[in-house]
Amino acid sequence: MVSFSALLQEGRTPTRREEISAVLALSWPAIVQQLMLTLVQYIDTAMVGSLGPNATASVGVVSSSVWLFNGLLGAAAIGFAVQVAQHIGAGETEQARGVVRESLLFNVLFGLFMGALAVGLSFPLPGLLGAEEAIQPDASWYFRIVGCSMPFLMAINLLSSLLRCMGDTRTPMLYNITLNILNTIFNFLLIYPSREASLFGTTLWLPGAGLGVPGAALGSAFASLLVALLFLRRFFRRGFPLQIHLRDKFRFTKSCLSAMVRIAIPQAMAHTASCGAQIAVTVIAAGLGTQAVAANSLAVTAEALCYQPGYGVSTAATTLVGQAIGAGRRDMAVRFARVSTWLGMAIMTGTGLLMFLFAEPLIGMFTPDVDVMRLGASVLRIEAFAEPLFAASIVASGAFSGAGDTKWSFAANLLSMWGVRLPIALLLIGSLGLTGMWIAMCCELSLKGLVFLWRLRSNRWLDSGTVVVGRERA
Repeated sequence: MVSFSALLQEGRTPTRREEISAVLALSWPAIVQQLMLTLVQYIDTAMVGSLGPNATASVGVVSSSVWLFNGLLGAAAIGFAVQVAQHIGAGETEQARGVVRESLLFNVLFGLFMGALAVGLSFPLPGLLGAEEAIQPDASWYFRIVGCSMPFLMAINLLSSLLRCMGDTRTPMLYNITLNILNTIFNFLLIYPSREASLFGTTLWLPGAGLGVPGAALGSAFASLLVALLFLRRFFRRGFPLQIHLRDKFRFTKSCLSAMVRIAIPQAMAHTASCGAQIAVTVIAAGLGTQAVAANSLAVTAEALCYQPGYGVSTAATTLVGQAIGAGRRDMAVRFARVSTWLGMAIMTGTGLLMFLFAEPLIGMFTPDVDVMRLGASVLRIEAFAEPLFAASIVASGAFSGAGDTKWSFAANLLSMWGVRLPIALLLIGSLGLTGMWIAMCCELSLKGLVFLWRLRSNRWLDSGTVVVGRERA
């Protein structure tokens, strides 16, 4: 990050090599972090999958709803993080520190609200989503426990975003590795009952609560609480560039909140539109039976390994574009947006190829059911063809967010999900089943990627964003 700051201060145009180096320096820890988060999901899915298709389906039927809630928390985090990036780019350290204080206050209030909402919805949700009666109790408990952990999940999301927009992507990576380790330990203790196991000829007694599906959610909740405390400790530590103190005044300001709303609301609406369509598709898939729901859930989980590197590069794009905008270097914002997008597309082309070649082993990690594995692998191979253009929409959207332009991404996601994916899915699912649903997803992601590339090339996103630097805080 030092090299990028130096480029901003020097006021010169970087070489292509320097651009790629800056993107990679920020991207690789973020990619590792995203992969660690995916690994947490993999471990949850594999451990739950060992309990049988019903357990997998009970998690899968509410997974889109979990994604919806997490996305809303993430949208709020972006609303604050973009402001921090722009203030740092402009050298406005005190204003950046003020944004951090307001974001923490917002985290407490919004996290508790979202948690209470999730707990309230957990009772009727599985039935509303069309889940079979046999899996509804576990699905309800899983979502209820996830709801209770919302304040911790938001803290991790928020503080990770703030650190990344400061240019520190390594700390979130290390803390999320810790999250993964803790999650595995807690899951092992909470999902399975106490039992004996043989290791090198020695019989060991392993303790366990035997909670099954609810144990997976509880393990993740405990891990999230501990890691959220680690993140908070970082921001209160002496010598931290944006250190905060308990004696500081934690209050909202009109300027910061209004900027957060302008950035976050379109982001939240885009995510809601996307998840709403995904939930609608999940309801349709539920009508295909428990096996199809399980295969769909496992394929979605397995695909995350392919696209999460794109989100890592997107994180770098948000930081680089945000700081360039804050420094008044629109030319560098454009260059870094384009380099990041092409780099993300190259990476996800490679991961898409790997996903196509190793689809069955990927799904096989999560379930012993051969029929579920075959169905999940077949739809995963369809999705592999969309990954390069999916990367374009992921990374370009991150670049647009760095400039504070989130309204356009909302409109694009709304139209693509509800105008392309859902109609094609409804058209094909009757004759092709789950395969038809994934063909629809492949078509929608490819078309959306092309549209984002057009927007990136037009440079109109530079004039449509929210810029917060150079103003007094009210």
